Amino acid sequence: MASCVLEAPLRMSVLSEVTASSRHYVDRLFDLDPQKVLQGVIDMKNAVIGNNKQKANLIVLGAVPRLLYLLQQETSSTELRTECAVVLGSLAMGTENNVKSLLDCHIIPALLQGLLSPDLKFIEACLRCLRTIFISPVTPEDLLYTDATVISHLMALLSRSRYTQEYICQIFSHCCKLQHWHSCGFKSLPQPLLCANGPDHQTILFNHGAVQNIAHLLVSTSYKYVFTQVRMQALKCFSVLAFENPQVSMTLVNVSVDGELLPQIFVKMLQRDKPIEMQLTSAKCLTSMCRAGAIRTDDSCIVLKTLPCLVRMCSKERLLEERVEGAETLAYLIETDVELQRIASITDHLIVMLADYFKYPSSVSAITDIKRLDHDLKHAHELRQAAFKLYASLGANDEDIRKKIIETENMMDRIVNGLSESSIKVRLAAVRCLHSLSRSVQQLRTSFQDHAVWKPLMKVLQNAPNEMLVVASSTLCNLLLEFSPSKEPILESGAIELLCSLTQSENLALRVNGIWALMNMAFQAEQKIKSDILRGLSTEQLFQLLSDSDVNVLMKTLGLLRNLLSTRPTLCILANIADGTTAKELIMTNDDILQKIKYYMSHSNAKLQLAAMFCISNLIWNEEEGSQERQDKLRDMGIVDILHKLSQSSDPNLCDKAKTALQQYLA
Repeated sequence: MASCVLEAPLRMSVLSEVTASSRHYVDRLFDLDPQKVLQGVIDMKNAVIGNNKQKANLIVLGAVPRLLYLLQQETSSTELRTECAVVLGSLAMGTENNVKSLLDCHIIPALLQGLLSPDLKFIEACLRCLRTIFISPVTPEDLLYTDATVISHLMALLSRSRYTQEYICQIFSHCCKLQHWHSCGFKSLPQPLLCANGPDHQTILFNHGAVQNIAHLLVSTSYKYVFTQVRMQALKCFSVLAFENPQVSMTLVNVSVDGELLPQIFVKMLQRDKPIEMQLTSAKCLTSMCRAGAIRTDDSCIVLKTLPCLVRMCSKERLLEERVEGAETLAYLIETDVELQRIASITDHLIVMLADYFKYPSSVSAITDIKRLDHDLKHAHELRQAAFKLYASLGANDEDIRKKIIETENMMDRIVNGLSESSIKVRLAAVRCLHSLSRSVQQLRTSFQDHAVWKPLMKVLQNAPNEMLVVASSTLCNLLLEFSPSKEPILESGAIELLCSLTQSENLALRVNGIWALMNMAFQAEQKIKSDILRGLSTEQLFQLLSDSDVNVLMKTLGLLRNLLSTRPTLCILANIADGTTAKELIMTNDDILQKIKYYMSHSNAKLQLAAMFCISNLIWNEEEGSQERQDKLRDMGIVDILHKLSQSSDPNLCDKAKTALQQYLA
């Protein structure tokens, strides 16, 4: 306690020493002579350029509220107001804490108010400062949407100058985030334009005419550098507006600028002689439009232009961030299309090229720039994440591609290592890759067993966030198929308890995966495993699952019941008879579950009817002990009457299954 008392004055003296040299800058802002105030702001501007320490000192000394006051005063000259906006923009270019301090002083409403001025230079200074603040990750994007008139006014300012075009496009592209309904409306805003069930950022910008207002900037014809900057920012705007947005994408396809359609303009921007950033961003626009269904996957602009451009970005000649963005965009482009996966896999030796993503930076790295090397070492995990994502997309459907991926040097070791990395994003990408490869029967029997991938996978499943759980449990479903050698060790590591808990999740995908994995586990399993599953689930939970509103959950639950009730060779049953209650007895003593199965036999969905029929068939099968009592109970419930009806069904599968079941009663 004493040390704290001693430290406080020490800290204060250091602080006063540090800030004393900066105090005169702030004092001059309060001078009664407007000319001296202006000169003080100009001197402050020169003092803070590139000097983060000076920026922090001035913020601590209270420069920000005074600068904002001067900026908003009607009596301040336009030159003074402009210089204040420039200094505030410079302070915002410092650390994230600087930006937080500016936000705490309500800088955004002050700058937005400044945009109503008739003076263009002042407007540009306010926009430049707003751009710097909105680029920062600590600034909530929703602050741009608190007042409905702001977006309209920004659209109107777009035509004022090359700078208003550049800054406004930058502001839009940084404040246009996908708003999924569950994450909307958390921030309390004074006049919310955006709320829990309101439009998202993309829709707001789209409805305010963003596409029409920004499209003509892509063919801007002023000076070469400026024109590249404006085009670049306009292009970035389109890449965020179109992402996962069919409405915007479908509109972009038909927009024409100077007689040329936007997709054609994007394709021209993909050419090798264009700046790399422009090539990449154009490829992202075309990718989003393709994924939204606005451009066909077999269109030449995708197959011959976009895909090869993105593969080029994966080469080791490119900078780290270009390689990351190239691989992630390509993964998204080909994720759901088998033909694009095949084309990508044979373009420029992509599968082998991606292996370099794990070797970065190598000991013979050509990076001589120490700053760049330091940056890349900090971000090397992003390369691994991007490679896993792209491998996952490449191997999603084709067995030959999966084989090539797994045969790439040390691939399984890399996945196993990836599952244990500290970065959650790398772990998630590694699980996605594993899930994609686990669709291969051949690999489940060989590589997966050789590398015991189930061990790190089971570890990943402990206390993981939902997004990770969904992919990891999907992978587990595949590892529990009856021909997978991993099935036994997974069972021994406590998987039943874990999977039973997933079936109680509020997350639909987790419920489906939990029950699906249990269904796979119960297939041709010993009676002990079946009993363990039933004990873990409880008949109450089974009934809950049979009452689920989702058809997938119902199908998998009926599938699980079918597998729990299926007959295995008598020897197995005799060997496990000591395990107590069999699954059949548990089901037969639970009238609620029997009524549910009966209900599904008459359901409008033929697949559910068939699944219920399989359960009934297993319950009444003649060759098993107790079958007579089970048949009698089910007859009393009216099951035989339903079987007679179904034997007349127009669906051949249902009809055959019903006739087979009825024969059990006649035998």
